[in-house]
Amino acid sequence: MRLGVEETLGALNAALGPGGPVWFKETRARHLRVRDFLAPRRALQARFGDDQVPERVVHAIVGLQGPGVAPVLSCAPTPAGLALQLRRSAVFERVLGAVAAYAAPTVPAAPGPRVVLHCPALRGSPCALRLSQLRAVLVADHLARALHAHRVSVRLVPAVRDPHMPTFLQQLRVDWPAASERAATEALRSRALAELTPARNAEALPPGALGRVCLKELVDERGRTTGYDPNLDSCLVTEDLLVVLAELQQAVQDWAEDSSLGLAAAPDAGTDSCMVVHVVSCEEEFQQQKLDLLWWKLDDQAPLRQKHLVCGPVKVAGAPGTLTAPEYYELRHAQVCKASALKHGRDLAQDPAWMEIFRVLSVATIKFEMLSTAPQSQLLLALADSSISTKGTKSGTFVMYNCARLATLFESYKCSMEQGLYPTFPPVSSLDFSLLHDEHPSPPQGEWLLLFNSVLPFPDLLGHTAALPRTAPGLHITARTEMVCKFLVQLSMDFSSYYNRVHILGVSAQQKGICGGVQGKQRMRPAGPFLSSRSLDHTCLVKCLPVCSFCGLCVKCSTPGWPCWVSLH
Repeated sequence: MRLGVEETLGALNAALGPGGPVWFKETRARHLRVRDFLAPRRALQARFGDDQVPERVVHAIVGLQGPGVAPVLSCAPTPAGLALQLRRSAVFERVLGAVAAYAAPTVPAAPGPRVVLHCPALRGSPCALRLSQLRAVLVADHLARALHAHRVSVRLVPAVRDPHMPTFLQQLRVDWPAASERAATEALRSRALAELTPARNAEALPPGALGRVCLKELVDERGRTTGYDPNLDSCLVTEDLLVVLAELQQAVQDWAEDSSLGLAAAPDAGTDSCMVVHVVSCEEEFQQQKLDLLWWKLDDQAPLRQKHLVCGPVKVAGAPGTLTAPEYYELRHAQVCKASALKHGRDLAQDPAWMEIFRVLSVATIKFEMLSTAPQSQLLLALADSSISTKGTKSGTFVMYNCARLATLFESYKCSMEQGLYPTFPPVSSLDFSLLHDEHPSPPQGEWLLLFNSVLPFPDLLGHTAALPRTAPGLHITARTEMVCKFLVQLSMDFSSYYNRVHILGVSAQQKGICGGVQGKQRMRPAGPFLSSRSLDHTCLVKCLPVCSFCGLCVKCSTPGWPCWVSLH
């Protein structure tokens, strides 16, 4: 079984006895010089009074064992509190000996809940798609991928009908179904006609409208306590609105017949076990609340769990607020091409291979910008050319730059191995992990920082990105799409610092004789064995990073390189 940060924290807190959680994981390099976990002094005083932590408790902590619990080296009182350090060489051996276990989220023993992801913004055309709606589309796509990775059965609504929308979504690397036939609305229309309220003073109805349905009773019954707008009183029923309801109704009713995911139906496969998540922009929320209530009014089998994931507004610095999604894409694409021309000193726009790379970079930049802020918060976009530079450390470009460094590193090792300059990489079981000495008192060299802050917590991170508060009260829910972006930024910063300081691939005497040495930044170590023991450890650790960190959300991809979370494969 793989080691886990949350499992280790749970065991540590349980060892202290009854009470709330006390321990937390260290993340900063200066703290990791001396400890991996800390129970703060004040928290311990609240638990045990002014007395020291009982010796039996400390002894139990040192001897902790259990599924997923990392082996403990020492636990001792310090001025900051109770400091704990893991047996790092043992952790390296366990993790690097089973890298695949850390590259994917935990698969539940039983089928997970069923989720309908509804994104109303996809009912229009691309040229009418506002930036706030584009944000909702990308959040819905990201959430769908995270849920699929956790074996959650997901249905995507609506199936797009505009003939230009599939092309635009393909351009964005968004996988969304297209409509094949129109959903039947006869039953809903009959129920709506029976619920229509009398026209007010010969009120003129717009074309396609059947009339108004009163929603005041439903708002008073369940809306006020859950977050529905108290001003909702009625809904104008149109043919288009009935089509929307019919699509949602069909997605729920036909679930048991859908075997495309290859998952068994949950034991409680009724409509009550299904949760509908409406991913909407803030401008669409009021209309979506009307749709929720109308669904309950016209369909006795409508799911009781309807939640709203409302994406905050998108503000653009120094640009008109009318910028559409296609215009935004074209702007970023032009900036990527311009930056490449400046870097390489020539225009590469005529090269098909480079143009595909530019399209990939443009989409990744857009997705990173849209997802790196919590969906519920306002997003401020800076559209200047500097926002796609690799000089900063907060952009998707910086993440992809370091991803490319990793890909180049692996390719270089592969090519050199085929030329006989390096031996075939040995089995991890043959490595001597006792050569990894305690780094105290010197700063960590990067290996432990990368493993402890990136590889170990990664499965838990994936779990949190797909966590939906299914039973939480209220209408609104939150999503943590920004967690993956923040993780990738921190990983890129740690790897960049490590890569600039440590020569991962050693150079052999044979290489030095053939190559005549390498100048500048890529100069490697002088003559020695093909790969030193320390170099082996470095290479093995870094080789697991792209799979764990960049391909975790893609269940189909096994090729390291570009980050799959931005749907580049």
